[in-house]
Amino acid sequence: MSALSQNLTDSYPAKTTPSERSPAYEQGKAKYRWNQQNYSRTRRRFDIWKFVGLFLSQLWWDSKPWTYPGGYSDEKRRIRRKKQAIWVRESLLELGPTFIKVGQLFSTRGDLFPIEYVEELSKLQDRVPAFSYEQAAAIMEEDTGKSVSELFRSFDLTPLAAASLGQVHKAQLHSGEEVVVKVQRPGLKQLFTIDLAILKRIAQYFQNHPRWGKGRDWMGIYEECCRILWEETDYLNEGRNADTFRRNFRQVKWVQVPRVHWRYTSPRVLTLEYLPGIKISHYEALEAAGLNRQLLARLGAEAYLQQLLNDGFFHADPHPGNIAVAPDGSLIFYDFGMMGQIKANVREKLMQTLFGIAEKDADRVVDSLVELGALAPVGDMGPVRRSIQYMLDHFMDQPFEEQSVTEISDDLYEIAYDQPFRFPATFTFVMRAFSTLEGVGKGLDPDFNFMEVAKPFALEVMSNSNASNGNSIIDELGRQAAQVSSTALGLPRRLEDTMEKLERGDIRVRVRSIESDRLLRRMGMMQLLTNYTLLVGVFTLSATILLVNDMIGLAAIAALAGVGMGVALFRLLKRIDRYDRLP
Repeated sequence: MSALSQNLTDSYPAKTTPSERSPAYEQGKAKYRWNQQNYSRTRRRFDIWKFVGLFLSQLWWDSKPWTYPGGYSDEKRRIRRKKQAIWVRESLLELGPTFIKVGQLFSTRGDLFPIEYVEELSKLQDRVPAFSYEQAAAIMEEDTGKSVSELFRSFDLTPLAAASLGQVHKAQLHSGEEVVVKVQRPGLKQLFTIDLAILKRIAQYFQNHPRWGKGRDWMGIYEECCRILWEETDYLNEGRNADTFRRNFRQVKWVQVPRVHWRYTSPRVLTLEYLPGIKISHYEALEAAGLNRQLLARLGAEAYLQQLLNDGFFHADPHPGNIAVAPDGSLIFYDFGMMGQIKANVREKLMQTLFGIAEKDADRVVDSLVELGALAPVGDMGPVRRSIQYMLDHFMDQPFEEQSVTEISDDLYEIAYDQPFRFPATFTFVMRAFSTLEGVGKGLDPDFNFMEVAKPFALEVMSNSNASNGNSIIDELGRQAAQVSSTALGLPRRLEDTMEKLERGDIRVRVRSIESDRLLRRMGMMQLLTNYTLLVGVFTLSATILLVNDMIGLAAIAALAGVGMGVALFRLLKRIDRYDRLP
């Protein structure tokens, strides 16, 4: 077998193959208690709630300044968060398929979790043990009513890849055509049913929590996770996704999508055309095959932009394991369980957001984000508008083609965390896919810039949008004039309604309560600053007097106390400085 053919064989579909497992990994199989067909509800409940309890206790511990040796600092808090995020990722892997998928979904929710968690959960990969051939054969016979020998001329006993939801075997049809057969993990739906019932209780707990439930729709997030997880367990749905994806690229010669063999497909068995390729992140193998890495980086970006902007149907998980390269340089896509769809009305609202960003108009951006459901309206939107205006003024001053998707998404996550931003699933999938593809492109070509490739696509979409709306400044002015006139005509009625609510006591007037709270917090910090300054002076003076009177021991104690107060004073000054920089 040649080196090229060996690479082609080993890279499909680039998840965990038996040859990649180390002895330590094999020894660790025992910790995956979920890797069985019969699950104990009691045991699952204990394991899951133990994880939740440990997680909550760590959050409580980390929130207490006195638990930090040498005093609290933002850097020490970030280090703790990083370690805790690693522990969460490893714990989710041990808890099994349900939590692996939930963790992968949460890796897109920068509005819910700090950036340290988002970064670590994005590394969550399906490195799990395979199940036996006998179990796979039993599932295929149960679903199709035929034995493996009746379905296939040959069937490899060792899987090509094993993931949390299923594993892939290479096989050959009686016609001689080579295929891959994806078989669902035994008892997966039973495990999902048990785990999701427990997760519902956890979501209810967080929803009712006085701190973590405030401004969070945990039950809505739970329902969204349920929908996505159940869709991924239906291989018929994945087959339909693959067919749709294949049709969308039928005119593109440099994209290949495996064909579905529907006669050998069922809800738990998916049979696809065998399309081996070199994993797109195996750079040495690509160069050995004589493939142009710079061209591949550009083609990967163009393929995704076509999915997003032209088709409105896109691969929601384009990590390197799901993209390979054929010998002729064409891209091969795998795994269509998680797909995203952008509706026409959503695309129009996204265009309003783009126009607002281009004009650096925070009001227009806020209004469009509210309509998209990406921003939850609150009583006082002033701080939100100022945050967006600050980002527009400071982060959007570079040319479009010089922007970095990863930096933009990180900035959005930093701003969104613990704010009323609520990123819809489609938005987060798009941002994660953009960031992933930019990382893949940078690996292939260090000079690759995703935004440079995206610029002509964005200009085309914007021009098409303008054309469909009249393609003239007069139309835009007319739209704004109509909006102003509508607002003016409705103003008397709105004033009358407001007056009635005031008379009934339904409205209470608030004057920038958020600004008042912010001012009070600053006054409190200034008072604390005064106290620290006085204490530093008192301890310094005391140490001097004691030293003059030859009381060296007491003078040293006073001096140490003064140094401690000085450190606290310095940290408070830095905190006040950061606070004053906030928009």
